[in-house]
Amino acid sequence: MQTINTRHKLDLLGRKIILIATLLCLSTYSFSQNSPTDHLINYEDQWIHYGFLLGGHSSKYVIKYSDTFTTPALDTVHSIIPGNLAGFKSGFIINMKVAQYLDFRILPTVSFYENDLTYRFTNGSILRELKDATMIELPLLFKYKSARRGNLAMYMVIGANPSIEAAGKGDERDIAETLELKNWNIAIDVGLGLDIFYPFFKFSPEIRYSYGLRNMLNTPGSDFSVGLDRLSTQNLGIFITFEGGPQNERKLSKKRRRVGIGRDSSGVKNRHKKRLRP
Repeated sequence: MQTINTRHKLDLLGRKIILIATLLCLSTYSFSQNSPTDHLINYEDQWIHYGFLLGGHSSKYVIKYSDTFTTPALDTVHSIIPGNLAGFKSGFIINMKVAQYLDFRILPTVSFYENDLTYRFTNGSILRELKDATMIELPLLFKYKSARRGNLAMYMVIGANPSIEAAGKGDERDIAETLELKNWNIAIDVGLGLDIFYPFFKFSPEIRYSYGLRNMLNTPGSDFSVGLDRLSTQNLGIFITFEGGPQNERKLSKKRRRVGIGRDSSGVKNRHKKRLRP
């Protein structure tokens, strides 16, 4: 019951993140369209930027049946169906400028996954294998971006995403021996996003698809993997990212505010103005 509750909470959390990201994207797009000035005009002058990301994702297994699945040994198994479950991601951003419209991004990320396989039998019974895992991911992405139009710029990302399992367990309610999978993976990530520039930071909603390249089956001879020849991963994530603006621009803004204190419209300090005698 605890696992079901956790899945339900993650599913609700994923839906809330998607809704919030959509509302933020619409509101920030409207704000940027109505903004009379261009923010962070010197943003590209700094070759490295830092930030953080939050996101929700929907993940599932991609399976390929083995030749054994069609033999009499598994004649009682009707099908093996992967589910589509929600999860959560958070991490940091290290963005380095490579060329005018090309960046290289390193995104250390902690991801919380839930995946399942449902075994349906010819007698109508169902057996569900639920796997949850906490993964440490390190997406290495190239970001190709368009020229800015005011405070907006479109971009796309592509690259590799290696990951290793930090913690995980199977669903002990259904079976005593869970389906064992390998504890590391590598995937190809592809995504699209929108950069929205504010006075002191850049906000970016992004959608990214990840497809696992490795066969994750670790025990091909077990009762629960004998009908499978290959099992890989895929997930679709929606992210919101925040990256800081150039430090020199922040300092300049603070300096301007300090200089503005005690001055009139002509820029002369009030306390040093001499009174003219009549």
